[in-house]
Amino acid sequence: MSGNEELESELRSFVGAEIGPPALGADLVNAPMIRHWCEILGDMNPAYTDPEAAARSVHAGLVAPPTMLQVWTMPGVAKPGAAMPVDRQQELHALLTAHGYSSVVATNCEQVYERYLRPGDCVSSTTVIESISPEKTTGLGTGRFIDTRTTYRDARGERVASMTFRVLKFKAAQPAQAVAPTASAAKPRRLRPLRAHDNAWWWDGIERGELLIQRCSDCGKLRHPPRPMCGDCQSLRWDSVAASGRGVVYSHVVMHHPPIPGYGFPLAVALIELEEGTRLVSNVVGCTPEAVRIGMAVELEIQHVDEELRLPLFHPASEKPGKFGEVG
Repeated sequence: MSGNEELESELRSFVGAEIGPPALGADLVNAPMIRHWCEILGDMNPAYTDPEAAARSVHAGLVAPPTMLQVWTMPGVAKPGAAMPVDRQQELHALLTAHGYSSVVATNCEQVYERYLRPGDCVSSTTVIESISPEKTTGLGTGRFIDTRTTYRDARGERVASMTFRVLKFKAAQPAQAVAPTASAAKPRRLRPLRAHDNAWWWDGIERGELLIQRCSDCGKLRHPPRPMCGDCQSLRWDSVAASGRGVVYSHVVMHHPPIPGYGFPLAVALIELEEGTRLVSNVVGCTPEAVRIGMAVELEIQHVDEELRLPLFHPASEKPGKFGEVG
């Protein structure tokens, strides 16, 4: 049997196997964790956090956001030096790594919800390795797609949700041979934003030098990113207001890798809370990435980042006091 045939045989032994025993949630579904989740994501649905409003709703009581699904059975952070149990999924990845598939990237996730979880539910999950693809050639390199299916159950053993998760375990493509740049070589550009019916008006405002915030015409609630319906009163009627351009850094990360063409690294990516109360993701410029801090006051610059694209960026307020400006 050749080495490739031996690998194929070993891979087939993983398909259909449970990666390990069921994972039992360390805590019951509970209101404090739901509240923390909603605060972090800015989800103000009263069915999640307001017992009185939830009691009057179709749920007749508090429920957990469905997208919290994975939270309830996730293991905690391991203690330093503690040995983590090795499951079949880790064995599979180790096998592929030993055969040169040393890199991994998640490609997609699909969740199906059977019912809402409620405070007091005890959740467990079982994960099965559903399939391993033949070798595929992708833009990242040659690799294999691994699909796992996780089934979530309550204390009675009834299924409450399921999740299919796919990763690509691959051999990283070798970089092309570097060549000397030529005068005609095009400079890499940033990725283009996706424009559609619900957000084209917002990008039109940026091109005019305005940062607009969508406003519900019925209840006056401000919202971002743009969407067709108000989350508070479900109205489809809306207009917009111009932002002052002033805000603070709500949270941030500094990206070092991967070095995407068209972007300068390290890159400070921040969630900016505008003084009007809405938040948007942007870059902080005009200072070193190390200088960015949570709570730092910032102001808007609408910059031409290339010959076509204008973006709303933010600089420290102390650098350029006053109303936001434009940079051509």
